[in-house]
Amino acid sequence: MQIRLSTLMAPVGAIATAIMLTTPAAMADSLSRYDFISFDHRQAQLGQLLFYDKVLSGNQNISCGTCHHHSLHGGDGLSLGIGEGGVGLGPDRTPGEGVTKVASRIPRNAPALWNLGAYDVSTMFHDGRVEQIDSKGTDFETPAGATLPKGLNSVLAAQVLFPMSSDAEMAGTAEENPVGAAFEEAFEHGWEQIALRIQSVPEYTPLFKRAFPHVKQTEDISITEVANALAAFIGTEWQSYDSPYDDYVKRGKALPALAEKGRDLFFGEAGCAQCHNGPLFTDQNFHAVGLPAFGPGRPFKGANPRTDVGRMEVTGAAEDAYRFRTPTLRNVALTGPYGHNGSYSDLRDMIWHMLSPFEARKSWTPEKATLPQIAWLSDDDFPLLNDTEETDRQMAALDLQPMAGVTQEHVDALEAFLHSLTGKTAQKRPLGVPQSVPSGLPVD
Repeated sequence: MQIRLSTLMAPVGAIATAIMLTTPAAMADSLSRYDFISFDHRQAQLGQLLFYDKVLSGNQNISCGTCHHHSLHGGDGLSLGIGEGGVGLGPDRTPGEGVTKVASRIPRNAPALWNLGAYDVSTMFHDGRVEQIDSKGTDFETPAGATLPKGLNSVLAAQVLFPMSSDAEMAGTAEENPVGAAFEEAFEHGWEQIALRIQSVPEYTPLFKRAFPHVKQTEDISITEVANALAAFIGTEWQSYDSPYDDYVKRGKALPALAEKGRDLFFGEAGCAQCHNGPLFTDQNFHAVGLPAFGPGRPFKGANPRTDVGRMEVTGAAEDAYRFRTPTLRNVALTGPYGHNGSYSDLRDMIWHMLSPFEARKSWTPEKATLPQIAWLSDDDFPLLNDTEETDRQMAALDLQPMAGVTQEHVDALEAFLHSLTGKTAQKRPLGVPQSVPSGLPVD
């Protein structure tokens, strides 16, 4: 899993850091509660309700929790999500019917929410389109530019604003509801509409007053408070720093023998730690790993309309084509499917791909993903698999150096080590799913 350093987009200092992080001293990195932003508990309690309240969506039929559910470890269990218009949860979610049925799959995998409230997290989304650009966590670069609301408490608060703005994810279209229409005009108009929605629910006002002392009356509730409450909930609810690996680092408790072999491989011959490093097991940088391309893609000027150019969509730089943010590996055994488009549902398949990307891609079949059949979208699901020119371009950008002599034993060991990154309390979250929400809408 070694990275060709000549192809990394990181500056020389970052490359040097990545190399240093494979030394034994760097293996001592672990997390603790002190590594997280200290969000207000009252805001987190309010955020829990907002997170599961469909009032935040244009057609009031989907919540943040629909695609990041507790029962699915903060994800949705799908390779590509079924967004606004769908019904149900996870692999059992259906695409709806009639005029409200989904018009397309969500083009990227819904990432899990683990440890997004850590101080070190500075980049959000697979393409990094939301970034913290100062040391204090108050200045952010986002698609909204200068119209981003002021007073956000973290890069996580900036991130939560954008799924609300997506017609396919939460907003719906201009023809369907005023929120969708407002977002088609401008980000700030859509966020104003959502704030008005919250203001129209009387039960929310006392909760906002309790969580935010500066909110004296209903009209003081703005999208900033909504985003900050959601960030407080996500940032405290999905903390995980009590894995067997943390016990190994903090207390010297030995890992199982197979996991120990995997640790040696991870920090050594396999080269995984060149990108999956530090206490979060991510360098928060962008790399091309050659995952099979499928789904609707994200149209970009000059590219195949069904492809996804990744980081290039944000920077416009050709050298960023097909590069995606390195995901954290904490609780990775719980959070498949894997990759920016969920190419692999099985962790072993993903490990094999990272070790032998050319062979894995050649043998990939759609069955390795979790992609429920949607009859009217089937023509858009897999046309890129037969596009040899596009495949060649993606593999030419590859940052992975295949590991020589890969065996099933290597995969066994790495899988065992990755399981050692699962928190012992990962499935015991502090607040969980609320029984009801102030709007009275059904909770998934």
